[in-house]
Formats: sequence, structure tokens, C-alpha cells
Amino acid sequence: MPQILLNKEAIILASGSPRRVDFFKDLGLLFRVEIANIEEKRNNNEAPEEYTRRLALEKAAAVAKQYPEQWVVAADTVVCCDEIILEKPTDAEDALQMLLLLRNREHIVRSSVCLMHSGRSVTDLCSVATSVTFWDFSEEIALRYVQTKESLDKAGAYGIQGRGAFLVRRISGSYSNVVGLPLVECIEMLARHGVVRV
Repeated sequence: MPQILLNKEAIILASGSPRRVDFFKDLGLLFRVEIANIEEKRNNNEAPEEYTRRLALEKAAAVAKQYPEQWVVAADTVVCCDEIILEKPTDAEDALQMLLLLRNREHIVRSSVCLMHSGRSVTDLCSVATSVTFWDFSEEIALRYVQTKESLDKAGAYGIQGRGAFLVRRISGSYSNVVGLPLVECIEMLARHGVVRV
């Protein structure tokens, strides 16, 4: 497959997310995956954007500490509804309740991306928000979707890039952000620091 983006330097993706891995592969980037071992827990009264920024930074720092001469990309994504943060559901019932909370209303998908090179003392961090509105589907429809098991490993209990696309009436902002990585902002960051050629 032809490369769209060309590396000028090596990249470590500090994420085990299949969506983020696929994005990097589809662009032709050369990278390896090193999953950050950090606790993903929201602090008391922590705003959703600050939460994603902190986690992206902590993930990048954890991996950059092990590989100080490598560029590290880390990200974190959450779904927010009325300042309630919806992360990955704990089980099918949790997934169903999330979908019922989101139906027939708008919610915000927030992601933060961190690019770090410890040896060069570089830390770059950005955040992106996308508005998504679901239609007024029935509880039976939500249950059938949960039974596909697609929702169980996704923030907000749906995958816009998969079967979950049928839940979405409207989107305003970055589509790739809803999938799990705001691509334009990530590429701009990599290009700004000379990690890729664009």
C-alpha cells in the first residue's frame, strides 16, 4: 500500500486502541506500539477536557520515560453528556444505559493528543471537541446494538465507524475524533516538529 505520510523520525504510539493503530497504518506511518501503564481515573471536580489532557500527558510521559530518544504519541478520548463522562462501559447493562442517556440528544466527544520527546524536552498537547446528536431510537434497538458487542470497548458505548453509525443523526466537527483520534491535529503536530514530511 502506498505511503501517504513519510516518517522523518521513528514514532511510538502509546496506545493499544485498534482504531488509532489503524489510522497510523492507513496513513503509511512507520511506528510501533507501546501501551502506557497508567491508572485512568478522573480526579474530583476535574473538567472533561482537563481529564483528557492529563491522561494524554501521563500516557506519553510513561512511555517517553522508557524511550527518551523516541517521539511518543499518546491520546485519550471521552464522551461527555451534561458534564457526565462516559468512558468504556463495564458490561452490557452499562452500555445500554449509556445509549439510552445519549438518545435523542447532543453529546460531546473530547480527545486530547500529546506528542513528547523526553530527550529533546519537547511536549506538545492539543484538545479537540466534536458534537454528536443521536436520533430517538427505542430501547429495543439499543439493546440489539449492545448485543452485537461492538459497544463494549468504546467510550460512550458506540462506534461511529462501525454498526454504531446508524445511531448518529448529526455530527459537527472532526469525524476522526469521534473514532478516537483527531487526525488533522495529530498530523499537524507531527509535521510541526519535523517527525513526518507533509
